[in-house]
Amino acid sequence: MPEKSKSKQTLKKVLHYLKKYWALELLSLLFAAVSVVLTLYLPILIGQAVDLIVDQGLVDFTGILSILKRMAVIIVLTALAQWIMNTCNNRITYSVVRDIRKKAFDKLTRLPLKYVDSHPYGDIISRIVADVDQFSDGLLMGFTQFFTGVMTILGTLFFMVRINYKIALVVLLITPVSLFVAAFISKRTYSMFKLQSENRGELTAHIDEMIGNQKVVQAFGHEAEAQEKFAQINARLQSSSLRATFFSSITNPATRFVNGLVYAGVGITGALSAIYGGISIGQLSSFLSYANQYTKPFNEISGVITELQNALTCAARVFELIEEEPQVPDAPDAFVLEQAAGHVTLEHVDFSYRPDVRLIENLNLDVKPGQRIAIVGPTGCGKSTVINLLMRFYDVDAGSIKVEDVDIREMTRKSLRENYGMVLQETWLKNGTIRDNIIYGKPDATDEEMIRASKEAYAHSFIKRLPKGYDTVISEDGGNLSQGQKQLLCIARVMLCLPPMLILDEATSSIDTRTEIRIQKAFAKMMEGRTSFIVAHRLSTIKEADRILVMRDGKIIEQGSHEALLEKNGFYAELYNSQFAVV
Repeated sequence: MPEKSKSKQTLKKVLHYLKKYWALELLSLLFAAVSVVLTLYLPILIGQAVDLIVDQGLVDFTGILSILKRMAVIIVLTALAQWIMNTCNNRITYSVVRDIRKKAFDKLTRLPLKYVDSHPYGDIISRIVADVDQFSDGLLMGFTQFFTGVMTILGTLFFMVRINYKIALVVLLITPVSLFVAAFISKRTYSMFKLQSENRGELTAHIDEMIGNQKVVQAFGHEAEAQEKFAQINARLQSSSLRATFFSSITNPATRFVNGLVYAGVGITGALSAIYGGISIGQLSSFLSYANQYTKPFNEISGVITELQNALTCAARVFELIEEEPQVPDAPDAFVLEQAAGHVTLEHVDFSYRPDVRLIENLNLDVKPGQRIAIVGPTGCGKSTVINLLMRFYDVDAGSIKVEDVDIREMTRKSLRENYGMVLQETWLKNGTIRDNIIYGKPDATDEEMIRASKEAYAHSFIKRLPKGYDTVISEDGGNLSQGQKQLLCIARVMLCLPPMLILDEATSSIDTRTEIRIQKAFAKMMEGRTSFIVAHRLSTIKEADRILVMRDGKIIEQGSHEALLEKNGFYAELYNSQFAVV
C-alpha cells in the first residue's frame, strides 16, 4: 500500500477512536473559538488606543484607560478559555491513548503463541509503550495548535477584510506559498518517521534481548558482537532520525520566510494607504498585528503536520498489532471440560512451525487414565512440540488430539488448561510475593494448603529462611533466588492445584541430586491416579514410567517400558548407554 494511502487509513482509524469523545471535542472547539475571537479583538482595541494619541498634549487618557480595562478583562477571559480548552484536549488525548493501549494489550493476550514466538519481545514492547507515547505527543499537539491555528487564520482574514480589503488581498496572494511549503514537507516526512520508528523498535528489541540474557552474553564472550550489532542498528536509527528531523526542521525557517514576505507586503501597502488617507495609523498598527497573528499559525500548523506524520507512523505500528489475526476463538457452544479422567489420544497428527519444514507427521498415541508417559529423544525431535499441542498453544495441521474422546479444538481452552498442571524447564515467576507466586493457579487457597504444597515440593525450608518468609517480595525474574529455588516454587504451584493431568518438562533440571531424589518421590505421590507426560533428557528419572515414547524427527520410533526398550537394544538403549556407559 502506498505511504499516502496508508497514512489516510491510519488517520481514519484514529478518528474512529476520537468519535467516542465528541462532546469534549465540541467543548474544546467552542473554547478554542472563544480564545481566538478574544485574542483577535485585542489588536482592534490597540488600534483604537493608538488613534487616541493624536499629538503632543492631545492624548485622550480617559478613553485609553477605558480601553485598557476592557483589554484586561479580555486577557483574563482568554486565559480561562485556553485553560479549559487545554484541559479538554488533554483528557481527549490521554483517553484515546488509554483506549488504544488497552486494546493493544488485550489483543496481545489473545494472539496465538506463534505471533509472540516470531516477533522480538522488545519490538512488541516498543509498539505498546514508545510508539503510543509518540502518538500521544503528536495528537496532543494537533488538538492544541491545529484547530486554534485554523481558526486564527480565518478570524484574522475576517478582521483584516473589515479594516481594508485591498491590503487583505495582498496577504491572500502570498498565502499559497505557505501551503506549498507545508505540503512539500508533509509528503516527505511520513516515510522517514516510519523508518525511524521501525529502527527504534529493532533497537529496543536488541537491548531487551541482551539485558534479558546478560549472563549468557558474558559467559560466551559475546559482548563485542552485541556491541557491533547495537552500533549497526544505532547507526541506522541515527541516519533515519537525522533525515526525518532535517525535513521537519525545514518547516520553521521556511514558514518564517513566508511570514516575512507577508509582513513586508502588509507594511509597504499599509504605509502607502495610510499616506493617502486610506487607513488610520491605529488601523495600520492593528493590521501589522494581524499580519503577525495570521502568519504565526502557518508556522505552528506546519510543525503540527510534521509531528502528526510522526504520530501516524507510530499509530500505524500499533494498529498493525491490534489488527493481527487473533487465535481462533472458542465456539459459543464449545464443550467445557469439567474434571478429566485423563484419557488422551493423538490420531494421525501432523504439525510444523513452518510450512516448508515438516516436523511431526502421522503421530498416533493412546494414553489411558492414570498412565505415566515419558517422552525422550534428541534435541529438536518434537518433544516440547507435543506438549505445546496437548495444551493447545498450537493447533494441529492435520489429525486430532482428544481428551475424553472430545477433540480439544471443540472444547474451551480455559477448561482444557485447567485440567493440566505444568512444570517447565524454564521457570516463570511474576513480580510479587512468594505467596502470590505459589497461589497463582488457586487464588483462594488457604495458608495451610499453601504451606503443605510447599513442604511437598521441598520449598518450605528455604522460604522460611527468607527475610519475610512467604511475604518476601521478589521481582519477575526471581530476584536473588537461585534457579533451583525458583523451580521449587513452580513445582509448589502445581502441587497446590493438583489437576487430573500433569506435564513435567525437565521439571528437575535445575535442582541438586539430593533434592531431586526427594522431588521424584513427591512427583510419584502427585502422579498417582493422574495422567502424566514427562519430558526428560536424564533417562534415570523416567525408569518408573508406564510407557516410554522414543521420538526422532517428529515420529515415535520406539515405545514400551524401560526394561522392554533396553532388551530391544534399539535407539533408546543407545541413548541410555551413552549416559550410563562404564568407562
